[in-house]
Amino acid sequence: MNNEELKTEIKKLKEKLSVTIVAHFYQKDEVFDMADFSGDSLQLAQVASKDKNPYLIFCGVGFMGQSVKILAPEKRVFMPKVACCAMAKMIDVDYFDNNVKILEQNDITKDDFIPITYINSSAEVKARVGEYGGFVCTSSNAKKIIEKVLAKDKKVLFVPDRCLGQNVAIQMGLKSAVIGEDSDEKIKEAKIICYNGFCSVHQLFSLEDIEFYRKKFPNILIASHPECKPEVCNNSDFVGSTSQLIKFITTLPKDQKVAVGTEFNMVNRLREKNTYILSSTKPECPTMNETTLKDLYNTLKSIENKTFENEIQVDKNVIKWAKVALDRMMEVKID
Repeated sequence: MNNEELKTEIKKLKEKLSVTIVAHFYQKDEVFDMADFSGDSLQLAQVASKDKNPYLIFCGVGFMGQSVKILAPEKRVFMPKVACCAMAKMIDVDYFDNNVKILEQNDITKDDFIPITYINSSAEVKARVGEYGGFVCTSSNAKKIIEKVLAKDKKVLFVPDRCLGQNVAIQMGLKSAVIGEDSDEKIKEAKIICYNGFCSVHQLFSLEDIEFYRKKFPNILIASHPECKPEVCNNSDFVGSTSQLIKFITTLPKDQKVAVGTEFNMVNRLREKNTYILSSTKPECPTMNETTLKDLYNTLKSIENKTFENEIQVDKNVIKWAKVALDRMMEVKID
């Protein structure tokens, strides 16, 4: 079947089976167009966990499907492609525990810090953070969550994205350090201690890219995601989460040029004119782009045939502690 035939069959199966489809902003257009709801990872987890249909198909990467299962354990969650976010794969429970040992070697005990994990992490890492009294955060609420920890007179162990941690530290005028890169002295002095992980897509954007666009279009605006390098964010006119970037860019005057530092598929859908990618290469998330219309069709057929392929399962004890960390985030009010 071609794409148009697949779309027709997907719509028929979705209605027949009472299935809700959600898709992250970074998905390919043809998959994105099939969704009942679209959004960033947190928005989709919240919407999906409250959805009344018995089956939910999540077009995204693995940790996103897990987040729905954590928030709504009774829901049957499927993914057309259980792709793994490269950043989330950079950390597991063993790596987390090793970083805790490094802090202890620097006389920073478990009583001295509270961990925060970016939502781009596995259920197991979220659970370990929950056991340590920590929080999950997103790029839109990371500052508020960090403020919550600092108010307890604790240091922050921020995992896995060093850039988000560093950018919030700069915004707040605080010292930060990256485990494995910075000296023991710098780690001891830091208020925000970052795990050495990153987003491979957002690492593509550089200061040279900004300089190129400012020279080519003197009045252009630069908008970046906080997963970008600190020097990129420091030289941007606007820095925000996926949903914040969308709101900022779509409300600009039509003649205002803007260069955007985030994933290609999302940026490409924002405005017809005067929107540019802040990179000389095409910054597509390879794992987000693994999901195809055929994958989505096959998942629906598996539900129809009751073979239930790619169903997301999370251990009950992991759900318990990961939900604790997610719930702590939900309790923090965001202005």
